[in-house]
Amino acid sequence: MPRGLQVPPNCDLTLGLTCLDKSTPGRCVWSMPADERFENPAGLIQGGFLAAFADSSMGAAAVTFAEGRRVSIANAEMKVSFLAAVRSGGTLRCEAVVVAGGTRAAFVEASITDEQGRLVARASSTYLYGDRK
Repeated sequence: MPRGLQVPPNCDLTLGLTCLDKSTPGRCVWSMPADERFENPAGLIQGGFLAAFADSSMGAAAVTFAEGRRVSIANAEMKVSFLAAVRSGGTLRCEAVVVAGGTRAAFVEASITDEQGRLVARASSTYLYGDRK
């Protein structure tokens, strides 16, 4: 039996993500606590959590880009560059923007910054659109 669409999804709830702005189609800004639960053994935020933060933010930007269409999205590929170590404490911010897109796909980029405005990660991804009933 098909399940309904859950908004926000469990992954966003687990990470504590909050949407700060989605007023412009194809652009979203999100926040995430740099929680100690996400630390690796070295005491830094594990890169996979930053990647998940970027993926959720970019996916939301791709959905808002499809103005007026009921779409589902699938991440076709994703690249993440980690630019600075992130310690727990404070809040991270991610701005995601559709760089190019059409009816079948969108190419999206994201920047994650810490509370001091320091760029800690950059990501890019291609999302494929499907029609949602």
